[in-house]
Order: sequence, then C-alpha cells, then structure tokens
Amino acid sequence: MNNTPSSNVPAPDREVGIIGFHFDNSYARLPESFFSRIEPTRVTNPTTVVLNHGLANQLGLRFDESEQTRIASLLAGNEMARGAEPIAQAYAGHQFGGFTILGDGRAILLGEHLTKTGERFDIQLKGAGRTPYSRGGDGRAALGPMLREYIISEAMAGLGIPTTRSLSVVATGQPVYRESALPGAILTRVAASHIRVGTFEYMAARNDNEGLRVLADYTIARHFPEILGVDQPYVALLQSVLVRQASLVARWLHVGFVHGVMNTDNMSIAGETIDYGPCAFMDVYDPATVFSSIDHGGRYAYANQPNIAQWNLARFAETLLPLLDANQETAVAMAIEVLETFPTHFQQQWLAGMRRKLGLITEEEGDLTIIQSLLDWMRVSKADYTNTFHDLKSESALRQSIYQTEAFRTWYGEWQNRLARNGVPFQSAISLMQKNNPCVIARNFFVEEALEWATERRDLSRFHRLVASLSVPYDDLAEHHEYRNPPHESDKPYQTYCGT
Repeated sequence: MNNTPSSNVPAPDREVGIIGFHFDNSYARLPESFFSRIEPTRVTNPTTVVLNHGLANQLGLRFDESEQTRIASLLAGNEMARGAEPIAQAYAGHQFGGFTILGDGRAILLGEHLTKTGERFDIQLKGAGRTPYSRGGDGRAALGPMLREYIISEAMAGLGIPTTRSLSVVATGQPVYRESALPGAILTRVAASHIRVGTFEYMAARNDNEGLRVLADYTIARHFPEILGVDQPYVALLQSVLVRQASLVARWLHVGFVHGVMNTDNMSIAGETIDYGPCAFMDVYDPATVFSSIDHGGRYAYANQPNIAQWNLARFAETLLPLLDANQETAVAMAIEVLETFPTHFQQQWLAGMRRKLGLITEEEGDLTIIQSLLDWMRVSKADYTNTFHDLKSESALRQSIYQTEAFRTWYGEWQNRLARNGVPFQSAISLMQKNNPCVIARNFFVEEALEWATERRDLSRFHRLVASLSVPYDDLAEHHEYRNPPHESDKPYQTYCGT
C-alpha cells in the first residue's frame, strides 16, 4: 500500500459540508502503530468565541454567520465533518533533555484539508478530550491558554515566520479543573503537519526500522518532494530539516521570540513554530531571557535556542542512522557531517536578517562587529529590543534620553558610515528596515490584559484589537501606537506556563 500523499491534486469533488472541509487523510493511511483512532469527547454547550475568517478564506473555508450553532458543534468535535478520520498521534520526545514516550494527550487530528490549489493542512482539535496518550490527564484545555495560543500564533503569522495557525476557539460550556475551576475551550489548530522529531523518536524507541522508513518516505513525499529520487534521500532529509530549523530559529531571534519549551516533541519536521505554551517576546534585550516557569536552568533561554535546535537535530539524526547506512560507524559519520553544517547555516540566516534590520544592503566583513556592538549596548542599557530597531529609522525617536550616551552616539556614527558605503540612497536602507523591524509585537503586558478581559470580564474587545494590530506588525499605524509601549519596570519577572 502506498502510504504517502499520491500528489498535490485534491481528491475528487464531493459534498464538503457546512465549513467546507475537503479531507484527504494520508496520515491515517499509515500503519496504525503511528496513531490511535479516537473520537473527541462530547461537550455540553459549545459556543464560538473567536473565528479566524482571514485564515478560513486562505484555506477556502467559510463561516456562515447563520450557522454558528452547527459551526461550534463541528469545531468542538460534537459532530464530525464529512470525511474526517479522527486520530491521536503517537510520538516520543526529549523534554528538558530527558526521554519519554508521549503522544497527543489532549489533541485529536480530524484530518488533512486540501485547498483548491492542492495544499495540504492538518486540522487538529486541541482540548478535545482524553486519548490513549493522556497519561492521567483530562484531555481538556482552559479558555485562557487557548486564546493565548491564538494570539501568539497569529502574531507569528503576521511577522511572516513559519507557524501553525489558529482557526477558532470554541467554549465548551463546562469547566476544567487546574488550581481552580476554569472555563473550558477547544482550539482548532492548522499546520503543514504534526510530524515532529519526536515522531521519529517514537518509532526508533520501538526498534521499528521499517516503520522509520515508512515515516521518512512519507515525510519526504509530503514536505520535501524536491529530494525524491536522490541517491541518499535520508541524508537529504536530515539536511533539509536542518536548513529549515536554522532559518526558523534565526527568525525567532530577529524578533526577540523565546519559544520556552524546545523539547524534541515540539520541533516540527516541516519547519513551523509549534506549541505556544511558555513562550513570549522579549521587551528589554537580554540574551539570558527565560519566560518558562519550569526552565530554572535557562536551557531554553533566548540566546541558547540555536544550540538547542542543533541538539534536537542530533536526536533526529540518531533516529535516521539505520536508514543512512547498514554500517553504524559509516552512518554516524554521515550524520555528523550534516549536523556540523548547522552553525554555518544558522549564522548565515541570522546575519542576513540582522543586516536587513539595520538597513545594510551590501555585505562587509565588519558587519558582525557593528551588529554585536549594538546588541551589547542594548544589554548594558536595558534597551527595548523591538523599539530600538524601530527607533533607528527616526531622528526624532533618537532624541530620547537613552540614546544620548557616548557609547550609543559612537556606535551610531559607525553605523551611519557603514550605511554610506551601501552605495544607494539612504531611503533604500530605511525601506529595508521598515520591512524587517516590526512596530508592534505581542508584548506580554498587552497579551495578559487581553486575556484577562476575555476570561474574567467576558469582553473580547481588547483581544480583537490586539490581534488586529498583530496582523499588520510592520505598519506604523497611529491607532496601534499604544502597543509599542514597553511595560513598567517590575521586580517580578514575567513567567509563562504550559497551560496543561
């Protein structure tokens, strides 16, 4: 049986139901060791909290205002969309360095939606009830964390960074119990796929080399068709995943994003940002920034994310060893040769992005020194990361007292001299900076404020206003200027939680 997507052409037309899902479920055709078939657990009174009409339009879906009750029922899992084959995926993972067997403990994949142009997207319900992998959990989610994932994932999409997306949040009408009773909710997540490094680790832990081969072939066909037919496809797979991860993490650093829980089960093979639990954006620049309440040693700190990405890729490479070569020493040597290219790929991507943030159109050997000097000044001065890059475009903004130090003025003069060597009009550098330096990010204070209003006051006005600003982060709009304000100083560091 062919377990891989046969083509990018949609399946034959059929009636697709109220939302318009057009399912063709290639992952559910893999051997059943990859997943468990499971229905979502019904909820008492599903109601829509937020629907992402923009994303729905991109996917060729529709949310008919006259069918809100049916839509809520479908997106809560009380009804099954036509063609859905609900499954919970099995995977493993290294969590803070320790290996464990995992799986979708509260998420259920409904199926793969095909757009009219043949693009394939996973449609997953998060918080849909217990699965065989729940490990004693209730399989549910609270409204606050689901709205938070919606905000941050859509913020990342607005920034142009590869990410899973949020199609909807539906209230379940029943509480979930954590430290207290909280309103329950289900998020509909859209992803290129949910194949993770941990998916490969799961098959490797079972010593299932044939399963590994099936998974690798499926992954290549679905995400890397350009390497089909090459002489060493599994080496090419490792290299392709490595390049995507190097680019992704570099782009996180460009906008001050801290993932917070870079476990291998949260590393998407497709190169998308996935799992928005203990994550946040930096305000004050500090390479040691940590937001996760459980990351006491700074394993997933802002500046450590490239190192962790390479560590995770090494775990991925270990799973592929049986496919690389029958001789283990040869296979290890092949894997190491690929892994050693990560620092170069990451540095190239990071440096290119930082040049764009500073308007450096040409390349010079001394660019890294200019970039690092600015970052060092920002760290010592406790400058706001996002606002500093934004302010560099404006003489009036640079009149602020923080920029009146000798250290900054010296750096500024060197930067101006470097811009002059671009050999193009100064406005070209400003235009490049405008495209690469967001005016607004999902600042922690405003995210928490929007969530408090939504969950405690049942008022979504601030949620919608924040999401609207984050959808156009590079547009310097007067109505969004409030979101540029850094938080007031506090002795209490901002912390985030897994939301489970």
